[in-house]
Amino acid sequence: MNAQNTTGAAQSDGYHKGLGRRQIQMIAIGGAIGTGLFLGAGARLQSGGPSLALVYLVCGFFAFLILRALGELIMHRPTSGSFVAYAQEFIGEKTAFIAGWMAFLNWSMTGIADISAVAMYMHFWAPFGDVPQWVFALIALCIVTGMNLIGVRYFGEMEFWFSLIKIVALIIFLVTGTIILGTRMPLDGHTTGLHLITDNGGMFPHGLLAALALTQGVVFAYSGIELIGTAAGECDDARAIVPRAINAVIWRIALFYVGSVVLMVCLLPWTAYHAGVSPFVTFFQALGVPFADSAMNVVVLTAALSSLNSGLYSTSRVLRALALGGSAPRILTRMNKNAVPSAAIMLMVIIYLIGVVLNYIVPKEVFEIVLSFAAVGVIGQWGIILLCQISFRRAVAKGRYPAPAFPMPAAPASAWASLVFLAVVVVLMAWDYPAGTYTVAAIPLIGLILAAGWYLAPKKPPMAMPETVPSVELTRRVLGSGD
Repeated sequence: MNAQNTTGAAQSDGYHKGLGRRQIQMIAIGGAIGTGLFLGAGARLQSGGPSLALVYLVCGFFAFLILRALGELIMHRPTSGSFVAYAQEFIGEKTAFIAGWMAFLNWSMTGIADISAVAMYMHFWAPFGDVPQWVFALIALCIVTGMNLIGVRYFGEMEFWFSLIKIVALIIFLVTGTIILGTRMPLDGHTTGLHLITDNGGMFPHGLLAALALTQGVVFAYSGIELIGTAAGECDDARAIVPRAINAVIWRIALFYVGSVVLMVCLLPWTAYHAGVSPFVTFFQALGVPFADSAMNVVVLTAALSSLNSGLYSTSRVLRALALGGSAPRILTRMNKNAVPSAAIMLMVIIYLIGVVLNYIVPKEVFEIVLSFAAVGVIGQWGIILLCQISFRRAVAKGRYPAPAFPMPAAPASAWASLVFLAVVVVLMAWDYPAGTYTVAAIPLIGLILAAGWYLAPKKPPMAMPETVPSVELTRRVLGSGD
């Protein structure tokens, strides 16, 4: 067996290697920072106050472990099928089917949330206040669809600039907020400092249960970190680039999520933040710098477009992987002349059009409605990634694969602990009435639909996978051994 047959497994699926180092790095950032932070943090600060920072920290730790589990699998075999392909290889066809359709559920709901967020952001400007919300949702969908259809390099370039704008804006906020806090400059009639936490109910103003209820929304905020697994299949040097990108996520989570929330509650009372308004816009409005709030609104608008862009990219690849394995209609395997899965992209567009309709029917409620179902999809995907990593390690122990080149820290204990964490999140969701309660109650129905889909789907033989025992020469090449 030669190296091309194994390390080039992802090439056989028809994709171009159009993503470079800088694009992969920014896609990793973009996956970790999106609508959940820029818009959702306002509602969560209103609900749980300063405790949001602790929830971000705990959930971020487990999100990093899950990403390291995925990184271990990517180093084994980069593929655009991501966790769907790994589920097929290490657990079985049924699990791969569930993985793919849970990803579909997640990104379908996330995409609807994103186009809803775009529409809400546009209403920040008075001239657009009377324009129906569904109009902006439709315009956003058309822009992102066009960028995804013309080629992966264009997607990567668009995501690079989207992510760069988000990072620059967050850095500006962190630097500005730190200077204001350090100089004790008053803001909106308040003296800044830690006393804004203690004077307004402390870390848990609504109690511990209210803080725990935030986990559902925070998990949604971190959804998208697994996008790097899909992007690795179209990366020109995944094994060199992916480990750095994944390891950088942990400090980004600490700085951008935890750091931002700590600053927010030290600069303004947590009661100043509200659902439906980006907390970053609230801060710059209070700062009183001309047009600063408008500039930040452009940034949060970009964040929503970035998330929508990434979701359409990721799910189209997952749907095509399902179709190649016989777990989705064969038509979804079709690719256009630019080597992108155009049929799968258009299916997602049809789903997102439902979101446009919801923005017409229930414009104020649509974001929260879809968030809960998206969280279920995220938990399902992450759980399957962990199960794949556990199965992979068992295969390594039996000598079927070489030791992982990028091992998950403290595995398998860390993988099992992460699974327990995800189970706890589901239980906590059930206490979040009404949205979370109804969502958890719907899980058995989702399970029945998946079971029916599995038995109705036209099956075909599994996709060819790389040989399970690489040659000594290939193992040295992949793992960089000098022996």
